[in-house]
Amino acid sequence: MSMAPAPRRWLQQWQRQWQLRQLSDPQYRFLWDAPPADEWVSLDCETTGLNVRSDEIISIGAVRIAGQRILSSQRLELLVRPDKGVSAESVRIHRLRERDVAQGLPLAQAMHELLHFIGSRPLVGYFLEFDVAMLNRAVRPLLGTGLPQPQVEVSALYYDYKFRQLPPYRQQENADIDLRFDTLMTDLQLPRRDAHDALNDAVMAALAFIKLRQLGASA
Repeated sequence: MSMAPAPRRWLQQWQRQWQLRQLSDPQYRFLWDAPPADEWVSLDCETTGLNVRSDEIISIGAVRIAGQRILSSQRLELLVRPDKGVSAESVRIHRLRERDVAQGLPLAQAMHELLHFIGSRPLVGYFLEFDVAMLNRAVRPLLGTGLPQPQVEVSALYYDYKFRQLPPYRQQENADIDLRFDTLMTDLQLPRRDAHDALNDAVMAALAFIKLRQLGASA
């Protein structure tokens, strides 16, 4: 993992220490341990909608990455039982019906399993900010704070990679770069899986992350 500039590193360290002081349950102290060297967790959530304040998580997929390898045997796939119903519109996207998620875990149990799977490893994902916002809302009752792990946004790595390829005059113009996931995967010549399946999306984000690191992107 590349080192962040000194002021940003200091801010990240201060934020982690502040979060640790907010920790309400010492059993989760391990989340602040030093992460295993050269390891990450790629994750994705399927939700009942895109409102981070009112919608709910219904599925979580996560897979560990070690160096340049996806550890396919070290994956997590959880169904989560929502408090509210699942709309027909959201079913069309992720294909999880009311009767499917009715068999899911209670949210607190799902978060407990996810936190132990992640440990202190940095998080990887596409549009990760949304997933983390949803997860933070779910883990705060357990931790007293949000997730402390560093986060790596795949689209940001891709943007930096494409930006470096632009001629100087295009860089000065802040040329638009297509960050859609389909575009990213096609451009990187990576295999596609069915989208809007949490584990599939986590694996595809992991593939993109590894490929971008091979191409020199910093993470």
